[in-house]
Amino acid sequence: MSADRTALLDAFRRRFGRPARLVAEAPGRVNLIGEHTDYNEGHVLPLAIDRTVAVAAAPQADAVHAYSLDYDEDDSFSPAEIRPLPEGGWRNYVRGVAWALREAGHGLRGLQLALSGDVPVGAGLSSSAALEVAVAAAFAAAGEIPLDPRDLALLSQRSENDFVGVQCGIMDQLVAVFGQPDHALLIDCRTLDVEPVPLSLDEQGMAIVIVDSAVRRSLGDSPYNQRRRECVQAAAALGVPALRDVASDDLEARRRELSQELYRRARHVVTEEARVTAAVAALRRGDLETLGRLLCESHESLRHDFQVSCRELDLLVELAAKVEGVLGARLTGAGFGGCTLNLVRQGALDAFRRGVLQDYRQRTGLPAEMHIVRASPGLQVTDA
Repeated sequence: MSADRTALLDAFRRRFGRPARLVAEAPGRVNLIGEHTDYNEGHVLPLAIDRTVAVAAAPQADAVHAYSLDYDEDDSFSPAEIRPLPEGGWRNYVRGVAWALREAGHGLRGLQLALSGDVPVGAGLSSSAALEVAVAAAFAAAGEIPLDPRDLALLSQRSENDFVGVQCGIMDQLVAVFGQPDHALLIDCRTLDVEPVPLSLDEQGMAIVIVDSAVRRSLGDSPYNQRRRECVQAAAALGVPALRDVASDDLEARRRELSQELYRRARHVVTEEARVTAAVAALRRGDLETLGRLLCESHESLRHDFQVSCRELDLLVELAAKVEGVLGARLTGAGFGGCTLNLVRQGALDAFRRGVLQDYRQRTGLPAEMHIVRASPGLQVTDA
C-alpha cells in the first residue's frame, strides 16, 4: 500500500486499545482526458494512481469513532443520528458515507476507524473519493453489508453530492473502485460501463508527471457547482437530457439559442467528448504524439471555453511546452487550482524538473511539487 500500513495499524491500536480487523485502501486518480464530461453523462479516461487513502477498521457495538492520523483529529457519532459539521473537513466525508449507507437501507453497526493517506488534499487528485470509497468498503466489510462494487461507488458519490454538498460526477469513485495497473479506464458515465485501455507507457519510454501547483481549492468554495448548473441549463435549452447528446454540428447550428457563456460551456463538453474518443484510439495504436496534442487542446478548451483554469496552471502548461520531450500538458481535475498532467519522455524528466518545477517556484514563490505516477489497482480490502 502507498500509505504506511504499519504506522496506520500502530495508530489504531494506540487509539482504540485493540488491533484493527481489516484495512480498506483506495487510490486517488488523475484524469488523462475528459474533464467536466462526467456529470454531463459523457466519457472520461482516468487512471488510478499509486497514492492512496487507507482505513483500518474494527466493528463495535454502537457509535462510530474515527481518528485521522494526518490531522491528529477525532470524531464520534451515532449511526442513528448523522449530521454534517460546520467546517467538518474529513469528518463530514466519513459521516457522509455512513449517512448514504443508512439512507440506502443498510443496517449500520458501530465502527472504529483510523485513516491515513498520501493523496495530496485539494490538488485535484481526488483524495475525497479515495477516502469515501475506503470508508464505505470498511463499513461494508466490518458490518457484513453486501455491496456490489458499482453500488459502493454510487453510494460514495451520493455521500459527496447530498451530504457534503459537492455535485461531483461518478468518475472519481468508479476509478477508485475499478482501477487497473498499467491501464486507463474508459468510463461511460451514463451507463457506468468501464473498459480498461492499455497505456503502454514504459514500452515507449514515457512517464505521466503530475505537478501540484500548490494553489489549493475546495470544490464547495469554487465555481464548480456553478459550471454544473450552466451545463444543465445548456442541455435544457438544446432539448437534450445531457450535453453528451449534442453533436458538434448541431451545437454550431443552434448556437444562437444559447447565451455566449452557455455556448462556450457546451462547446467545451462537446469537443472534450470527441477528444476522449480520439485519445482512446491513439492509445490503442500506440500514438502518444497524438495523445499529447489532444492534452494541449483540452487545456485550451478548459481555459477559454469552460474557464476553470487559473494563472498558475496556465504558467505550468506554458513552461512544459518549452521543454523538449514533453508531448502534452493540461490542467487535470476540476480546475481553479490543483495539478497539471504532463506526458513526458523518461529521458527528459530532469529537464522537466528544471524547466517547469524550479522555474515555476521561482516565478510564483509557491512550493509546487512534482509526482511521477503509475496506473495502479483500485480498491483493496485485506485482513489487518
